[in-house]
Amino acid sequence: MTMLRDHGRSRKPNGRERVLTDILAGSPRERPSSEDRKLKKLRGFTLIELLIVVAIVAILAAIAYPSYQEHVRKTRRVQAKADLLEISQMLERMYTLNRSYASFDASTFEQSPRTGKKYYDITIDPLDATTYTITATPATPFSDPKCDVLSLNQLGVKTADGTEGTAGCW
Repeated sequence: MTMLRDHGRSRKPNGRERVLTDILAGSPRERPSSEDRKLKKLRGFTLIELLIVVAIVAILAAIAYPSYQEHVRKTRRVQAKADLLEISQMLERMYTLNRSYASFDASTFEQSPRTGKKYYDITIDPLDATTYTITATPATPFSDPKCDVLSLNQLGVKTADGTEGTAGCW
């Protein structure tokens, strides 16, 4: 660094003087151009930053998707249970009026839900004068390993064939 003389005293140069002496001395220190400043402002994401974001999204998806799938299964199962209970109530009304379950028209209750895409097949077996068993079986593309086949009989006995058993499903 060069020292400047000011009325016989030596002093350090200020910022402007330093830049001028560097330019005159041929120093490579120059002010950044406006193009350099624009490029710094327009700087994008690095590959590492993008990979970190992708990894975080993948971890969140790996956690959230199975939870979502289980929630959907549970919702469909609740709908099937509600349909079984509704059919049971209709059968009990039929029995109260006619003293028999045999004249019940089960053709309107073939699936759960009743309209839209089928997730459970509903069957009523055997439909005779004093007994019935209503069964909800998961339809082909849909599976429910926790509860699998749900059933309900005229005594109100509820069963489930899945891994959770009757207590976990009803």
